[in-house]
Amino acid sequence: MTRLILASQSPARTKLLTEAGIRHDVLVSDVDEDAVQAKYGVTDAHDTALLLARAKAEAVASLPEAEGALVIGCDSVFEFDGESHGKPYTAEVARERMLRMSGSQGVLHTGHWLVDCRDTAADAEEDASETDNPEGTGATVGAVSSAEVHFAQMSHHDIDAYIATGEPLHCAGSFTIDGLGGAFIRKVDGDPHAVVGLSISTLRDLLVHANVGITELWDNDEQ
Repeated sequence: MTRLILASQSPARTKLLTEAGIRHDVLVSDVDEDAVQAKYGVTDAHDTALLLARAKAEAVASLPEAEGALVIGCDSVFEFDGESHGKPYTAEVARERMLRMSGSQGVLHTGHWLVDCRDTAADAEEDASETDNPEGTGATVGAVSSAEVHFAQMSHHDIDAYIATGEPLHCAGSFTIDGLGGAFIRKVDGDPHAVVGLSISTLRDLLVHANVGITELWDNDEQ
């Protein structure tokens, strides 16, 4: 049975996988996002999302618990007016961003990185005690799924009430589409799953590099 590990503590991502019938475990990385960005100096939102997704996936893939599994790491970065926006963390930052976003649009980039931690044929040759047929490909691949998000006009009362819930403070771009913030999104051009934080179709494409079909990860107990 193929094991998939989600290298993220995001409830939205694990909920999305669960609702898509995809069997998975969660193992959170201890990646310092600011340190990673400082090291590589990446400012482009698209590249930053992919870089952080890779850092998270590779950090978890290096843990003993990931042996024999596939690891998927994800990270989202919002691009607005040529700037990269991660989580606002404070009400002041969220308010300033949302006032600018009201009635406008931006692009949410979600990076995905898959690492195949299963034994490969080369591993089997090095380990004479290996008896199972190796399935791993050694794949370590990534892709970004992006979607343009169009926001409705938001009053100061709407923004303050939304911030008071605490929801936007820990979300890339200061909004969600699958929670209270969905009320302020007029439309999405692109994969809506990318706005949630994990594109199922992108995951399916990456699994091809590990010779795994997404149906192999379906939780039959949920079907």
